[in-house]
Amino acid sequence: MKLKICGMKYPDNISQVAQLVPDYLGFIFHEPSARHFEGTIPKISDTIEKVGVFVDEKVEFISRQIEKHKLIVIQLHGHETPETCRILKSSGIKVIKVFSIKDHFDFSVLSPYEDVCDFFLFDTKGKLPGGNGYVFDWSVLEQYPSTKPFFLSGGIGLNQLENLKRFQNSKASKFCYAIDVNSQFEMEPGFKDMQLLQEFKSQL
Repeated sequence: MKLKICGMKYPDNISQVAQLVPDYLGFIFHEPSARHFEGTIPKISDTIEKVGVFVDEKVEFISRQIEKHKLIVIQLHGHETPETCRILKSSGIKVIKVFSIKDHFDFSVLSPYEDVCDFFLFDTKGKLPGGNGYVFDWSVLEQYPSTKPFFLSGGIGLNQLENLKRFQNSKASKFCYAIDVNSQFEMEPGFKDMQLLQEFKSQL
């Protein structure tokens, strides 16, 4: 199972975390977020795919960030339409479309996005578009009707390792492609604790 570390903000911390060689590093381009990224991404291994996270942004803005930061993947965390996803995907970028879950979910909303994104991401429904810091009921994903690979997100930390092992052995994990972590590994918003991440990655 692949690992995405999201909400990176500070250049030195980015370089440190990149030494763990996660599969993805996420950068949030959303001004209201405490993890809003405004700097320059330091040079990191080519094996790490850079993900730009956006919330209801215009295609033109997203395209500028893709070019500026050499993003490989974009993660759409708002109410983006299937047409927006299609336009962006047609440019050659990989597209992750995010859907938020609490105790139940209407999976029929996925259908219009099936052919216009590469991955789904399931996060916890909360006050913020992401980084709310708590876990949704993963058993909801037992009803997942698609074969599209998805990222599992929402409050995942070291205290979820046993639950993750159980999840990996469940029907719900069949198409789970990657684990996405963020707030549970922070000393402050955007600043990641290397020791905690290293322990999590080794046990994952």
